[in-house]
Amino acid sequence: MARLEQGLIQVYTGDSKGKTTAALGLAIRAVGHGFKVFIIQFMKGQGYYGELQGLKRLEPECQLEHYGGKGWVYLGNPSQEDLQEAEKAMLRAKEIISSGKWDIVILDEIFNAIWFELVTEDQVLELLELKPPHVEIVLTGRNASDRIKAKADLVTEMVQIKHPYEQGIAGRKGIEF
Repeated sequence: MARLEQGLIQVYTGDSKGKTTAALGLAIRAVGHGFKVFIIQFMKGQGYYGELQGLKRLEPECQLEHYGGKGWVYLGNPSQEDLQEAEKAMLRAKEIISSGKWDIVILDEIFNAIWFELVTEDQVLELLELKPPHVEIVLTGRNASDRIKAKADLVTEMVQIKHPYEQGIAGRKGIEF
């Protein structure tokens, strides 16, 4: 079984699209090299996302679990369901990371969970301290904090130059969702 020699911490952040896509691309590459990948999606508990079906084709080497309540999360006023789902996601992340059984752990939209006050920055930093040396952790979402960026080994910021929305083109199945 393949193992990473050295696991690092990666951050994909910024106001443009591509953060989750980059993380999932990394997952596909890793599985192709025999690594095991676990993805936890925050704030994506309801609705259809193409990656849910697509990644099932990579099982058992790649597993995805998604957490989140119904509807939108309102800044400063999260629902009990939103808070409970985020707590479940954090507990699962802690379990998966500390087990050391997975080579790469992706915490998708975790920065949005911080922004919407579902989890705290300190909780995420504590989670990163549990990382075994051979485990790579990838965190995605808008508004990554300076403290988490400082902890990371790689930080990529997605910057929007041009977007189809500006031309009135809505999100497209298989491309944006």
